[in-house]
Amino acid sequence: MPRLPALLPSRELTENQPTMIRQSLAAWATLALRPEGHEPAQHHRILIQALEDVGAGRCDRLMVLMPPGSAKSTYASVIFPAWWFTGNPRSEIIAASHTASLAEHFGRRVRNLIAAHSTELELRLAADHRAAGRWEVRSLRAEHEDACGSYFAAGVRGPIIGRRADLAIIDDPVKSQAEADSALLREATWNWYRADLLTRLKPRGRVVLIMTRWHEDDLGGRLLASQPEEWRCLRLPALAEADDPLGRPPGAALWPEWEDAAALERKRSSIGTRAFSALFQQNPRPAEGGMFRADRVFNRAMPDLDGGRTVRAWDLAGTEKRSGNDPDWTVGLKLHRGADGHFCVLDVVRLRGGPHAVEQAITATARADGAVFQSFPRDPGQAAGFQERYFAGFLAGTGFGFSPERGSKTQRASPAAAQTEAGNLSLVRASWNAAFLDELRGFPDGGHDDQVDALSRAFAWLVMVTGEKPARRLNMEWMTR
Repeated sequence: MPRLPALLPSRELTENQPTMIRQSLAAWATLALRPEGHEPAQHHRILIQALEDVGAGRCDRLMVLMPPGSAKSTYASVIFPAWWFTGNPRSEIIAASHTASLAEHFGRRVRNLIAAHSTELELRLAADHRAAGRWEVRSLRAEHEDACGSYFAAGVRGPIIGRRADLAIIDDPVKSQAEADSALLREATWNWYRADLLTRLKPRGRVVLIMTRWHEDDLGGRLLASQPEEWRCLRLPALAEADDPLGRPPGAALWPEWEDAAALERKRSSIGTRAFSALFQQNPRPAEGGMFRADRVFNRAMPDLDGGRTVRAWDLAGTEKRSGNDPDWTVGLKLHRGADGHFCVLDVVRLRGGPHAVEQAITATARADGAVFQSFPRDPGQAAGFQERYFAGFLAGTGFGFSPERGSKTQRASPAAAQTEAGNLSLVRASWNAAFLDELRGFPDGGHDDQVDALSRAFAWLVMVTGEKPARRLNMEWMTR
């Protein structure tokens, strides 16, 4: 868990306020929010820390992904710009939102905050430039008495030609689900960001993007997909997931004083899984796909495994999960075909990690599976022979084999999709069910298809393999012929 900025007691903050405020965004936030009886919560403090890094130049591209009602805009679009001018009194800010009226609303709040705390911030508003969406500010510090900064608010995709920016703040670039689902509007927003906003940025200029996610290809998603190394991404879902940045246990609410986990679960039931996953968990997923009928997959208790066949099929990935990226998963899916021909997914192992973590997971899973055959995709390049010898080293004594992937993903998934359509696929009740079904719904247009790939491989093995017990190094070339 990161070390968060300390909150200052009222007495310490009162003494020498201007100096304390210039040095600490946390001090300024504490002062600015005191009339409202509000104190920064844990997630606000990690946001404050990230914004301080932007102010100090340690970060020039910051993406803040948090759910509605988390007060992210209060800190990033209202408190932060006022504090920015204390250290950068000659700078220019461009602030953009999905509409010009929302951008002007933020601009009005920043302007009023500066007017109310002129002495503490050592700033004053220019008398002749005070409109909500465009105003100027001057420093009261003697060494900067001639310094003048400016704030300009605009709508995303609106005109900003003729303006320049040391700091660009984009808050809520998406207005609605309908807008997010429009490929035309998503492309227009992307083109505005690249051709209009970035060209207005001064050398060493900084960008802060604050949003809730709406679509896997929204502005945040496209930036993370195309420029993952350029952005620091602060993603805090409403309900904690594994490896939470704040150290919360899975399922814990982000701001329980505002909305607890039970209230969030009720909201999930009300708005649906897709909207909740995007807006509240910052993990958008596509609408129901057209290939798999996930509604025809049913849950069941562990079936009788006598008289049938079982295989564990793997889809391999080797990229570790880091802040801001969304790599593929390594998946090991165990599928059983009963004597009656019915298919049942018994287990799904799913992880993100480097080669060593993947090797450990495969080894532990294969040992736990016992006599269950392990099916792997063959490397299409010259490394295939090395790959098989390498696996033989840590899977000694286990039944396993390799076969190439041939045909498109949708072609390979067709047999499994047909059985799903016929209601011939079930799942053993387990915690992985929801993620598995969500991937089925999104295939083939979802962000990930690793579980579907493993399912396709398992189906192919069970349908095509003979009734004989497979040898340890079974040649499975015939599977895809």
